[in-house]
Amino acid sequence: MNLPLHERIRQDFETRILSGALGPGARLPTEQALMAHYDCARMTVNKALSALATAGLVDRRKKAGTFVARPRVHAMAMDIPDIGAQVAERGQSYRFDLGLRRKLDGGQARPEWRVDRTVPLLELEGVHFADGTPFAWEHRFVNVAAVPEMLLADFTGSSPGTWLLEHVPWTEADAHITATGASAAQARALTVALGAPCLCVERKTWRGSEAITYVRQLFLAGAYELTAHFGPGTRRDG
Repeated sequence: MNLPLHERIRQDFETRILSGALGPGARLPTEQALMAHYDCARMTVNKALSALATAGLVDRRKKAGTFVARPRVHAMAMDIPDIGAQVAERGQSYRFDLGLRRKLDGGQARPEWRVDRTVPLLELEGVHFADGTPFAWEHRFVNVAAVPEMLLADFTGSSPGTWLLEHVPWTEADAHITATGASAAQARALTVALGAPCLCVERKTWRGSEAITYVRQLFLAGAYELTAHFGPGTRRDG
């Protein structure tokens, strides 16, 4: 069955956004350029762009144009924060120290992230600092079949999370938040006593049906707060 033209336009750009061909912040062609390319009326283009905006894939800005968005999470989940930006907003200096970086396969991921054992992964572990003081410990797995550029990424002065937010559009996330005590290794990394109270945030993100990353972060109690947005949506297990 032939799709209406506005739906074909929507699908064309949805595919490019979800594949990473158009990254966050990328500007889409103007309405006039799209009308010429698809040989259609402005109403057809407007319907396609409106559908992309409703899906959270683009931001339409009056007089500025249409840009690829970082879609927000629904279904009792948080927007994904950029820890470095949050630290800087508080007037503190930020850095991320990477302590572990290695390649492995899906069978070696944490059991909380159920990915096929044949999926190639990048394992990363490090510490976020605010004004030179340990602020959060992080342990992350990234699906490098979905994000091969991550293998060559340089995290000097930045964190893996910041790199992902800047380079990889995501469409869905699950977050799990608990209180926990720091393990021996985590306590050493955060320079606190064994069992020190921490806020633990575990997050999984997807781009369409493709798993992107799983991260586990421990924040020192009293040093961090989270704000959640609630709304209608669906929840994905896995």
